[in-house]
Amino acid sequence: MSDLSAPGFPEEEVRQRARSGAAAAFPPPGEYGRVLFGAERDDGRRDPRDPLDALRLVPPVFMPQRLAKLIDLGREPDYRDVELVTPVGGFTSALPVYVSALGSTRAAGGDLGLALSRQAGALGLPMVIGENVVPVNGYGRLGEAADRALLGRLRAYAGELPDGLGGVAVQQSTEDADAEVWNLVYSDPAALPLLESGRLAFELKVGQGAKPGLGGMTVLDAGAAERLGDRYGLDRVFGDGRVLRSSTPGTFTAEILRQQVRLMRNNFPRARVWVKLHPGRDVAEAARVAAGAGADAVTVDGAEGGTGWAPGVFPAQVGLPLAECLRRLAVAGPPPCLLVSGRIWEGGRAVRSLALGARAVGLGRAALLATAEDPEAGLVRFADCLALELRLLISALGKYTPAALDGDDVWSAEFPGMPAAG
Repeated sequence: MSDLSAPGFPEEEVRQRARSGAAAAFPPPGEYGRVLFGAERDDGRRDPRDPLDALRLVPPVFMPQRLAKLIDLGREPDYRDVELVTPVGGFTSALPVYVSALGSTRAAGGDLGLALSRQAGALGLPMVIGENVVPVNGYGRLGEAADRALLGRLRAYAGELPDGLGGVAVQQSTEDADAEVWNLVYSDPAALPLLESGRLAFELKVGQGAKPGLGGMTVLDAGAAERLGDRYGLDRVFGDGRVLRSSTPGTFTAEILRQQVRLMRNNFPRARVWVKLHPGRDVAEAARVAAGAGADAVTVDGAEGGTGWAPGVFPAQVGLPLAECLRRLAVAGPPPCLLVSGRIWEGGRAVRSLALGARAVGLGRAALLATAEDPEAGLVRFADCLALELRLLISALGKYTPAALDGDDVWSAEFPGMPAAG
């Protein structure tokens, strides 16, 4: 190596690309399945450069809703009087929270995926089973490994679910459609209790926050690549036997999306219909089309969202931040049930999202990490902490349900177009 240098320029990154070639566009393949990727911050906490984190919650002095609660209760209300049960996409959730789509990536598979499903069910939180589980790991009826198959997650969740709460949304992408995933679930006796109780949804995946405009990606060993080569695009970029597996992103126009939603409602009349959008520049128009066609929920991943494998340039440089998605949706008029995700892990960011039009917020990385910390009760304890923060913050704003939050509850001196107090 020469002694040539370039102070102030990303020299090491350039040298890494010169050493590794196309593989350098991705994180090190050895980190696949062990590291959850997304929008990295220096300390993972509030970042004043993030428009959503820069917003402040601003309680008023005069609180007519607190007075109404006082009259209703016959005593002074406090944070324990905040009711967090929330309608979410045709389901009833114990909190204004859902578990974001976790698909066939290694991090969400095996015992960890089952443990997360059990805890989400016990909490009464809606859970999305992400794309490519069936094409990659099987459905679970034909002797496939139960810990990785879709049926295993479905049973683990339903086995803990309290009456009247929660629900499962099963996502489908292009390859899932080829495998007829929704047909398998809709006709499965194991899913019948969810279907009969109105707690089964199908989610049409239009895009995802981690890599807008691309399909799902994972890393496979040579044996798995050989087995799946006829279903997915394979690229041997890593040079060590491991292979990049890519799904097709699908093609959508407004009319295609409209017809897809109508087809779902016609073919699966007993299931709820969800649509998941990536943080595209026309996200407000896409949400309007989906809701107008009859979707029960529209999910929007901000650019900060995602737990899966993505080219390094995408989380850092592609897609609208969640704050801008919320702003555009607010200007256009958000869909009746807007679900959002993007680095949600504590009550402040969640409450700001709810105040700006979201019905509920998604936990992805946070849910996986909490479950990994304690597969028996880590997510349950995490949700207990989040619920307390939500109650404290909503009560401080003089309100007692998440639905009562609105744009007057947030303020920013820096981000134009956001609602401002006073």
